[in-house]
Amino acid sequence: MDNMNNLPLMSVGGTSSGSPASGAIMKHRRSGTAAPVTNGTVVDGNPPDLASLFECPICYDYVLPPIFQCAAGHLVCSACRPKLNNCCAQCRGPLGNIRNLAMEKVAGTVHFPCRYAQNGCGALLLHTEKADHEDACDCRPYFCPCPGTNCKWQGSLEQVMPHLLVNHKSITTLQGEDIVFLATDINLPGAVDWVMMQSCFGHHFMLVLEKQEKNGEEKFFAIVQLIGSRKQTLQFAYRLELNGNRRRLIWEATPISIHDGVSSAILNSDCLFFDTSTAKLFSENGNLGINVTISMVCVK
Repeated sequence: MDNMNNLPLMSVGGTSSGSPASGAIMKHRRSGTAAPVTNGTVVDGNPPDLASLFECPICYDYVLPPIFQCAAGHLVCSACRPKLNNCCAQCRGPLGNIRNLAMEKVAGTVHFPCRYAQNGCGALLLHTEKADHEDACDCRPYFCPCPGTNCKWQGSLEQVMPHLLVNHKSITTLQGEDIVFLATDINLPGAVDWVMMQSCFGHHFMLVLEKQEKNGEEKFFAIVQLIGSRKQTLQFAYRLELNGNRRRLIWEATPISIHDGVSSAILNSDCLFFDTSTAKLFSENGNLGINVTISMVCVK
């Protein structure tokens, strides 16, 4: 293929059954504002332990508006309420549909800790800010970013690479900002993933080529993930290029964080995607080479 001879080359094999080939992972179908708190102090006029009054007696998460109570005044969060079969867990009386408007009003003034406080997040948030903050919180556990392995691991960002090195040894890493990702045997039937790592600028990136089959049609999706937070992705850009047979197909974008995952990028069409006809135009002997370039960008 054109323009590939001077770049590091990694051959990645895909497989549709059995154990993944070397370098490949096989897949079957399938902000709020923070305010400091110290003992005995007051935060925005509220005692620091006021949030504890909103703890759900079932899951110990917070009971947030709309707030319902039983006739005796006991509260339960919206997540646990459907599981109680209309029976209060504390007094066994009927839950009913009684709104506690006074507690809802108080809740609007309370600063609640992030659910990931035990992971190091110190944010204190109004209940209207809580969900959006927690969805993007850097202290939220990271899940294993490997597609197709059904790996249930989760941990901190600092633990992701050690996990990959120990538990997913078939994934190979290439050094440098310009490499060629060679996916072999792209004509394998069914759903297949090709995965490799690229290391540059002091960070690690996971390159994924995923083939999906739906209604008898096969489509390919190529994406670059940063082993990092959403904020860190803004420091980088990536370029994927298919080049051959006097044709060129280019995709440029910001890498996604492994917090979001490949499935999210595919769902939002935020990746390079093409059908089997296009894949055949750029492949040679069933192997598809993708030029991958990672660059740093100026963040204003």
